Amino acid sequence: MKTKVLVIVAVIAAAIPVGAWNIAIGRTNTHVIARAADSAPPAPVAVSPVVSPVEARRRADFAAMQTFRPGYPFWQYVFTLHDGSIAFGSAIDGRLIVTFPAKGDWTRHAVWSDPALASILDGQQLARKVSDRRDQVAALLEPVTGPVVDNATRGDALQFNARRYGPFLSEWGAIYERFGVPADIGLAQVIFESGMNATKRSGANALGFCQWLQKNWKRLNGFSPFPIDGRNQTTQAPYCAAYLSVLATKYGSFIPALSEHNAGGTNVGRTLINGEYLGGDDVRTRYFLGSRLARDLRALPGRTYKGVYRTYGPRSYLYAEMVFGNSYNVGNLIASLPQESIYAMRTTRPLSLAEITSRTGLSEDEVRRFNPALANRLPPRSALYLPSYVADFGPDIAFWRRPPTAAYAAVLDAFTRLAPGPEQWDDPSFAPVLSDFKRRFSETSTEEGQVMETVLTYVMDQAYTSGRRELLAEFRRDDEVRRLIDSGLVELRRPGHGKS
Repeated sequence: MKTKVLVIVAVIAAAIPVGAWNIAIGRTNTHVIARAADSAPPAPVAVSPVVSPVEARRRADFAAMQTFRPGYPFWQYVFTLHDGSIAFGSAIDGRLIVTFPAKGDWTRHAVWSDPALASILDGQQLARKVSDRRDQVAALLEPVTGPVVDNATRGDALQFNARRYGPFLSEWGAIYERFGVPADIGLAQVIFESGMNATKRSGANALGFCQWLQKNWKRLNGFSPFPIDGRNQTTQAPYCAAYLSVLATKYGSFIPALSEHNAGGTNVGRTLINGEYLGGDDVRTRYFLGSRLARDLRALPGRTYKGVYRTYGPRSYLYAEMVFGNSYNVGNLIASLPQESIYAMRTTRPLSLAEITSRTGLSEDEVRRFNPALANRLPPRSALYLPSYVADFGPDIAFWRRPPTAAYAAVLDAFTRLAPGPEQWDDPSFAPVLSDFKRRFSETSTEEGQVMETVLTYVMDQAYTSGRRELLAEFRRDDEVRRLIDSGLVELRRPGHGKS
């Protein structure tokens, strides 16, 4: 199995309008490797009245990504190529150009997609420092290939976890779809954030599947009628999906919704306000204009323009792009790995690991593959996941394995059709609308309805107990911010900056 998965990931790694401030993209410090894969998401088409709001949102997001970040497919390779390389690709179409060893002779050990380009390095004395060498190679490539992007590869985590958890992707995708999140987008975030590792913990104490902060899982648990273990992927998935669904409805797009997960709602709000000031007439254009302005102002010497970009950093700029690039990996992994079923039971009594293995015939390791958080015993009212249903362990709660009820489907459809507008949603006057949807989801008497009710309670708590609304209103009124943007645009348009 190990060899097979490594081959699969290697195959994935081998597969797959930019203007000026006036508008243009120049050399960035990030590395993008890719060619447009045959498995690319479908080209946007005119949306007919029968297309769901979620699918319409998905198509518009991929279209906007193609317009503003056409090199986004590159990120599939960053997350599938072995660690230890520096990869370069086209920022125009994402095609793979070359990979170099992070340590070693770049003139002798490069892997070129087009061998004819190898002569670009002939006779060149490359810099000793890797960061300087990356800039030097980019400068040599761009006159021939057009703008390039580069990044260190980090595929080892996914290769390891694909062996163990890749067969669950179809089931997890069904969970995301139940909450109005396209599986390719939702699971792409999972691949990027955790590589599917349920117990991954970041330096900031973000935990598990979609890397929520531990304090947020604790807060969410306070609103849930059942315990939420942040170390089980199948427990986390419904809440990760429901939260992303709520944010995407709030913004009218998955792009700023994903960015809020990384940068926070206040940073995304400032980015949209700046994009509106720059002339963006829809949420996607505003987000991409505002995010690029933040990136380019941050790259200027000094901290003159910190009042514009605040804590919105380089990773925030790239976050949604990296997620969308990983959407290629989702489909490729599902197609390449045999998929397995996940059944779920709500325990009615304490269950020991020994009893579970005895009743099912599964090894301890196999039980823990389905339940990474399981030590030796599950308390009552916990979720237990297995490859088949065992009635004695508790009632069936695997909602993703059966069609949604008509009541739940109707409420979710109505919810995803709510008019977007983050400032409106954060206004307490909008609370009755969300409260009514909490009630309606609860009245469906379904597992997924309960999850949506819990997550809406959490979202409302975030919005109405934080100072975000006041901070954004102050930022919108701040004449000094507008002055800084105007001054920054003048500086960025000067010859030699090649930005914005």
